[in-house]
Amino acid sequence: MSVIVLIAALSLILALLPLGQGIVNLLLYRRPTAEPPPGSAVSILIPARNEESGIAAAVDAALLSRGVEVEVVVLDDHSTDGTADIVRAIAVRDPRVRLEGAPPLPPGWSGKQHACQALAKLARHPVLLFQDADVRLSPDAARLTCGALLSGGHGLVSGFPRQETGTLAEALVIPLIHVLLLGYLPMLGMRRSGDPRFGAACGQLIAVRREAYWQAGGHAAISASLHDGVTLPRAFRRAGQGTDLFDATGLARCRMYRGWREVWSGFTKNATEGMATPAALPVWTFLLFGGHVLPWILLGWAALAPLPGAAVVMAGLAAAAGLLFRLLLVVRFRQSVAGAILHPVGILIMLAIQWAALLRARHGRPSEWRGRAYPVGPGAS
Repeated sequence: MSVIVLIAALSLILALLPLGQGIVNLLLYRRPTAEPPPGSAVSILIPARNEESGIAAAVDAALLSRGVEVEVVVLDDHSTDGTADIVRAIAVRDPRVRLEGAPPLPPGWSGKQHACQALAKLARHPVLLFQDADVRLSPDAARLTCGALLSGGHGLVSGFPRQETGTLAEALVIPLIHVLLLGYLPMLGMRRSGDPRFGAACGQLIAVRREAYWQAGGHAAISASLHDGVTLPRAFRRAGQGTDLFDATGLARCRMYRGWREVWSGFTKNATEGMATPAALPVWTFLLFGGHVLPWILLGWAALAPLPGAAVVMAGLAAAAGLLFRLLLVVRFRQSVAGAILHPVGILIMLAIQWAALLRARHGRPSEWRGRAYPVGPGAS
């Protein structure tokens, strides 16, 4: 058997693995349906730093919550724009809203983790729902998230909102969150094991039980982290608290980044706490490049020069498997069709971001976000 046929066979295996795992996970990854106990109350906690363009929409959406008592606490994290004034005006007309100011940022803390820790101390209710300022909750989100948390006996639950994209750069890269989550995280293992390595969440929308939060050390346990979606659920699991994921596509929406510059900067800032480590990134490159890009390279090669028929067939099947997986995600999560068609390009961009982050870390260059610079390397986890 020729080397090229072996390479094509490997690419087919690497393409079928995430497709198979993804189909299983799509059956397990569902919108929550459990109702919370009567009288349940939720503190919706929003850290905000220079969010004047969208903070009103975030607060107004949270105030439409139904089925549970809510308070909305916004922490102004030393904004230099009109964020505080906007929230203050909303608080005048709705007493469920409170505006608080963030304490000075201590050394060794990232801004978001410090703000969330401060918010947890200010919250009055037993369920804490942390949301980013660019998230827009549906009226049922707080109730069903609370139900998922309390009915399952978990310490932390998290949902991935619908990821809105407006530019091609966003459509190419942001939907890959679901590719990685559903194609490579075994959810059966996550739910049956308390191993911290199975911990996963979306930092845009995380709900916790107050007592479990403090038992796990709160955000102080991940004080230097820029990637709470990885580090916070792992901290909970190390403390013996269960964590789970649910589909929040119909419960919340978020436009994470806007345009190429924000996509690159946003994914780079926390890459070294996820894929971009010296041990993990070569493995991820092998899996992603081999399963999602190599089949298309082989097909392009076959269009220019003769290749063994078996290699062409296997490359075609591998390319079809990758495309089928992306189209399933397009339908389920209302993602961009253009991003799915250009899937190999998106994978290459994602890998470029990860390698750039790793090389930057090796050269000691700090991460920058929201006007703050942070030391490189993984945060406390």
